[in-house]
Amino acid sequence: MAAATACWLVPAAEASQLIARDATAVKLAVDRTGRAMLTYRVQGRTRHVLAWGAVNAIHPTEKRRQVAFRVDYSGGWRSFGRGVWNGFADACRPARVRLAWLVAACRAPDGSFWALQSWQRGLRNYGMPATGTRDDWELRLSHWNGPIPRLEVGIGWAYGRFHSLYGRFSWRGRGVHGFASTPAGVPLDGFGRNLYVDTLNSAYGPGWQRENGFLSHIGSGGFCYGFYPHGPRPSGMGERYRMSVSGPGVLPDVFWEGAPPKTYGRAFDLAADEKQAKLLARDPLCRPR
Repeated sequence: MAAATACWLVPAAEASQLIARDATAVKLAVDRTGRAMLTYRVQGRTRHVLAWGAVNAIHPTEKRRQVAFRVDYSGGWRSFGRGVWNGFADACRPARVRLAWLVAACRAPDGSFWALQSWQRGLRNYGMPATGTRDDWELRLSHWNGPIPRLEVGIGWAYGRFHSLYGRFSWRGRGVHGFASTPAGVPLDGFGRNLYVDTLNSAYGPGWQRENGFLSHIGSGGFCYGFYPHGPRPSGMGERYRMSVSGPGVLPDVFWEGAPPKTYGRAFDLAADEKQAKLLARDPLCRPR
């Protein structure tokens, strides 16, 4: 079968490519030609989707498009037996991979890995109630060999009153970033990445709530963020924090979670400032406060 019907190529892929929303009964299979078959249910219907044609990523550049899957939402049209769909035979073995939000993962015959992850990327900032599709669980597909992206996060203090996060998002030693975005921070190319921060048991309410989403910085892939009040919204300082970000290209999404200090300590603050200055020495947007 030539998987070429009803397909589209995303020119500015949001990484670990978005396949579906609020999917259930999800299954992943990959054949020997490098095509992935995703089977899932949405709104009471079973869907079969083929994806192929991309692995890993390219580093940020304004001269080329980021890699992206080709996707065929017809997926095939008849069954030939168990484990086979329109001539598709699964050859991918189950794999244990250390990824957050993991739904399924397998290792293909060529040694590469495929994974499906699902998380709420679109929640509103500052603990505001979700509207429309903002609270959907996005089903996202990735394909890689070699190292996955690296998310380094440190916790410090801003002005001695507010918790702060700083760090760097990179892949193979180079910062992950884009070149253009809207005033609201929405990437306008296939390279920009928003980092999404959640806070646990804060003034927003019990449980995990979305604090903010912001872009990694051009060049460094760095970031620095303070948990200040925002207009009528209080400070979102909580008991723990977590950060999720889509990998570049079709690399998997990565995750971090950690706890802040319970009380301010000057020695801790100075040590965190030193670590931040060392990690982001070439990032003019991040200076300890």
